[in-house]
This record gives sequence, structure tokens and C-alpha cells, in this order.
Amino acid sequence: MTIDQGTNVPRDLDGRTVVVTGAAGGIGGRVVERLHAAGARVVAVDLHEPTAVPEGVATAAADITDADSVGALAARIGAEHEGRIDLVNAAGIVEDDVAAADMSAEQFRGVLDVNLVGVFLTCQAFRRVMEGRGDAAIVSIASMSGSWIVNHPQKQVAYNVSKAGVVALTKTLAVEWGPSGIRVNCVSPGYVDTPLLVKKQHQFAEWMRDIVPGRFARPEEVAASIHFLLSDAASYCHGTELLMDGGYSLR
Repeated sequence: MTIDQGTNVPRDLDGRTVVVTGAAGGIGGRVVERLHAAGARVVAVDLHEPTAVPEGVATAAADITDADSVGALAARIGAEHEGRIDLVNAAGIVEDDVAAADMSAEQFRGVLDVNLVGVFLTCQAFRRVMEGRGDAAIVSIASMSGSWIVNHPQKQVAYNVSKAGVVALTKTLAVEWGPSGIRVNCVSPGYVDTPLLVKKQHQFAEWMRDIVPGRFARPEEVAASIHFLLSDAASYCHGTELLMDGGYSLR
């Protein structure tokens, strides 16, 4: 294994194609950069084709909530790329601060459609092109909000439920697909320093009281964890939920 001296990233993903959804987001963008530096052929996917990607990274647009859209994407990538194909599910949204008693069915379904149904449809579509190519890995972004804590003071019932679903989906697919060589795992970050977090500045002080190192996670740290779960170093990880919350859930 060689090390990319410019970024200090192990080049251990040579020969792989890795598809990253939500690639235009704060975490997704750093994942694209990290995996590209690790030697992977990266396909950056978002609802609208990403533009700010490293040179050499392919881009594509797809609606992950639409089975036909993500199915067509998977089929095209499978036809254009030989060898192993891995998947990172980084697409996700969070509702505004809405109490459960006041949330409409449309609002609730809207979050679950992206965060949970979209992850399922993407996994399902890409499994079809992973078959017959040897080993493969899928990593999804869940959240500490899924099964470790209930966020406060903000109210986000749909987000919490959707991320709990991603953890359950990860474990279920790991059991069903692991025997055929597809490892399925997830990362559960705490609060991450992305542009979306800026909207919640009025809640920073309360969150920070329970974060052990006294800072938010950097998107690069989440990307490094995803890189690990994709790599051969995590070859015995099946259905693993990697919690990285800065100790928030311990307080």
C-alpha cells in the first residue's frame, strides 16, 4: 500500500469504482475528495449534477427517491465501469424544527423518502450491478440521532426515525447480502461542521456542553471513517455501526 504524500491518504482503493450519493453536500463532497485521493474511480452523484469535484471525478444526476432514476444510474455505471463497484450513501436532509404533534404527514414522509427509502432504493439498484464482480462494500451515513440519543432542544422526529431506519437497514442487508461478498456498514456521526449546521447557531452552546472535545466533527473525519469501512482493513465488519459523536451520547 502506498501513501499519497500530498494528502496523507492511503492509496488502498486502486481499481475500485465508488459511487457517492449526496456528493454536493458538506460531508459528501469531502467523501468524494478522500476516496479520489485513495485511488478510487469516484462517481459523484446528487439530485443536480455536482460541479465542485476534483479533476478526474465523474459526475451524474439522479433522484434517489425514484426507483427508475436510481436504477438507470446503476445500470449505466455498471455498463461503463469494469470490476468492483462500491457505494456510499451520503444523501440526506433534516426537517426544520417541528414538534411531532404539529408535523404533517407530507413533512414526515418527505424526510423518510430521502433518508431511508432513497438509501434502500440505491442499495437495491447497485446490488444488481455488484453481483458477479467479486467483493463489494456499501457504507451509509446514519446518525447518533438514530439509536443513541434524542436531539435537544431542536425537534426532528422524522430525521431521528429515518436514521434509526438506516441502522436497521444496514444490519438487515449485512445479513442478507454478506454471504455473497457484499459488506454493508454505516457511520453514525454526531454534530458535523457543515453549512447546514450554521442554521442552528442559536443551539450551539447547549450542544457543545455535551461534546467531550468541545468542538464539532470535521467533514474530513467522517470521510476518513467511511474510507476505513470501505477498505480491506474493515474486511470483518458486517453490519457495523461506527458511532463517532465526540462522546456526546455519554453525557
